[in-house]
Amino acid sequence: MKQSLSAVKMRSSNKGKDHLIFALDVGDDFEDALEWVSLLKDHAGIFKVGKEAFTRFGPSLVEKIHALDAGVFLDLKFHDIPNTVARAAEAATRLKVSMFNVHALGGTAMMKNAAEAVRSVAEATGIFPPTLLAVTVLTSLDDHDLEELGFSCTTGVLVPRLAKLAQEAGLAGVVASAQDVSALRKVCGDDFVIVTPGIRLADDVIDDDQKRTLTPKEAITVGADFIVVGRPIRVADDPVALAEKINAEIEEGLAARKNRLSGQST
Repeated sequence: MKQSLSAVKMRSSNKGKDHLIFALDVGDDFEDALEWVSLLKDHAGIFKVGKEAFTRFGPSLVEKIHALDAGVFLDLKFHDIPNTVARAAEAATRLKVSMFNVHALGGTAMMKNAAEAVRSVAEATGIFPPTLLAVTVLTSLDDHDLEELGFSCTTGVLVPRLAKLAQEAGLAGVVASAQDVSALRKVCGDDFVIVTPGIRLADDVIDDDQKRTLTPKEAITVGADFIVVGRPIRVADDPVALAEKINAEIEEGLAARKNRLSGQST
């Protein structure tokens, strides 16, 4: 199996495609999934394989994506007792994915065990370690949802708190709403990896369950490293053209962020 693309290297790229993750959220047709990869591999650096596709097709889908010279974000959001998640982290590392995630609400011990499992397998096998991320608060949840679940704080308070716990546990970054990125940068610094789903173009009118969204340019400008886009590209009349439009926005955002940071340092 080929070594997956390094998310660490892609993070420093000035090319928009290296910061775009396409959500391969399809579970009905294996060949259809691979056709999306073939169509978009020159326009997106990483392909997100979630619960639906992985449950249906298993590790063979990851292997086929690697065979097409594309990276994989294994989005299974592991959340279980520490030992179970550590074993899952070992398996994910052996799949040579670019990144995968766990739920921060699984606790510090669970996250520490997962991070140690990644390091151990990578050192023993010579595999470049995948970027291990924590899911903070799902972008489908807002403050009302947290209150309903019994939390006494807002997403603006909970997300940075969970991100800091993840960082202290040895994780490389988080998956979080673009609206939380500025706060995360203040708490976790510039080296912390931030992957943001819930991205929509300014003129999108899509009936879905995302509640806390920003445009690609906005998300990158405020400090996101990677953005995840699925449905807007899949439903577009010309998916490639839309992916390139998003990449152009990403590059504008990278330039705007660089200019902003340069201004802050002078």
